[in-house]
Amino acid sequence: MKFNKVQVITAMKETGMVPVFYNSDIEVSKKVVKACYDGGVRAFEFTNRGEFAHEVFGELVKYAAKECPEMIMGVGSIVDAPTTALYIQLGANFIVGPLFNPDIAKVANRRLIPYAPGCGSVSEVGFAQEAGCDICKVFPGDVLGAGFVKGLKAPMPWSNLMITGGVKPEEANLKTWFNAGATCVGMGSNLFPADVMKAGNWAEITRLCSDTLAIIQKIKK
Repeated sequence: MKFNKVQVITAMKETGMVPVFYNSDIEVSKKVVKACYDGGVRAFEFTNRGEFAHEVFGELVKYAAKECPEMIMGVGSIVDAPTTALYIQLGANFIVGPLFNPDIAKVANRRLIPYAPGCGSVSEVGFAQEAGCDICKVFPGDVLGAGFVKGLKAPMPWSNLMITGGVKPEEANLKTWFNAGATCVGMGSNLFPADVMKAGNWAEITRLCSDTLAIIQKIKK
């Protein structure tokens, strides 16, 4: 583990955006991580979506350590404790999931690694916070909406929320989430358009990241 809990949470708060990405090809994945890094990204979520995803992740962590020394590598789509342990061994600095599983919190907390569980209700966020989750992922964001974020923050203003699902690299969309009280956002397919990926236009991904981070800084001010 290269980055401690405080560093991870600080990077998420300060940049305000975590790319959410999966590809089975290690070379493509390396290019994407580097493109995001060049665009100012400092926390990157690689999702556990396909066969041998952990092997790709292990190589990606080694690559990032050399080529992107300030990049904090984490893993997403984690739903159980054994998979959490596997990825921690491979160098994951944070764990994200679509749901809240207290067993994951135990494993992550034991190693002082942030766990951002997917929560879809105020009670779930409360239970996750009790289990030591500093950041909760509001998922799916497009279903729950900005009203959910705003409503939750009123009685629980200490909550750190990462919105994933329905986040776009556009000012109007980002404004909706951050004005409602989001701490940061997770962005997947909208940051990696299929045609851009197919063409291997890594400079465009760098530009999308850079522009998105600039918009977020502007809104936060």
